[in-house]
Amino acid sequence: MAITGSVHFEEWHYHKPFVISREVIASSTLALVTLEEQGAVGRGEACPTPHFGESVEGVCALIETLLAALASGESWDSLHDRTPAGAARNAVDCAVWDLRAKRSGRSVASLMGRPEPVAVPTTYTLGLDSPAAMAEAARIASAEHERLKIKLGEGSDDLARLRAIREAVPDARLIADVNEAWTVEALVAALPELAVLRVEMLEQPLPAGQDAALADIDRIVPIGADESCHVAADVERLAGRYDVVNIKLDKTGGLTEAMRLLDAAQAHGMDAMVGCMSGTSLAMAPGVLVAQHCRFVDLDGPLLLGSDRAPGLRYESGSVCPPAPELWG
Repeated sequence: MAITGSVHFEEWHYHKPFVISREVIASSTLALVTLEEQGAVGRGEACPTPHFGESVEGVCALIETLLAALASGESWDSLHDRTPAGAARNAVDCAVWDLRAKRSGRSVASLMGRPEPVAVPTTYTLGLDSPAAMAEAARIASAEHERLKIKLGEGSDDLARLRAIREAVPDARLIADVNEAWTVEALVAALPELAVLRVEMLEQPLPAGQDAALADIDRIVPIGADESCHVAADVERLAGRYDVVNIKLDKTGGLTEAMRLLDAAQAHGMDAMVGCMSGTSLAMAPGVLVAQHCRFVDLDGPLLLGSDRAPGLRYESGSVCPPAPELWG
């Protein structure tokens, strides 16, 4: 029997506007794909990302094409690798895995031959603001979250932000994300102080495409590839330039390629991080499987929104728990 499906788009608002180096985000339009086969229902969620050339209209059109192919009897295994990575493939791929789990009565982890997931610590992200405001936000967040991710990328105040945050939360574990906003000169100048401030990883300091410069830098703080790394085929080019790859399902185009990227990174001796675009717990749930094998976890998307799906993921003492089957997987 063929798989039938539908897609619709929902607007989800942030608890407060979220600021990164290149934009201020007040809300996100998310794609929700629902698949049905013989009474079983699977769901997947994805976030179209304009920075990667995506639009809601384009993502919708591609999803509808994929749903039509599934309805005509084509298998997802044959469609997957012919479909470009990105939000459209992510929503369908995650819905397919959820559908397979619901049909079989087995977890996605079991179907993939992976260990059953357990709760893992996740970072909580602080958006760009003044040093004082970010220090206060860090102090408040540290009551629940030992691990904090600090958004940077707004000029000469970046180190002042980190100094203020470290003073406010001396015991917190910090990573920082520049979102492509620094120059090579700024990076080299900042690295010694980042080490002193015990920043455990610096994410995407340079614009994607300028990765070659990193091969000649003494990376005394591990450097992670986010915008520069989308799929497993990217890893060979990035090895020796980055120490960590950030796996986001909206970039990989779903859980299938996310696991391939994870395996490729490990094969090249690189650490892995699982991250997220905007999303509810439905978007984060597949990432919890990836998180089991990652040094860094950043699955805090629902914590930044004003509301979440029900049932959602449980966040307890700074950790994210595996999804209940009613949510996904």
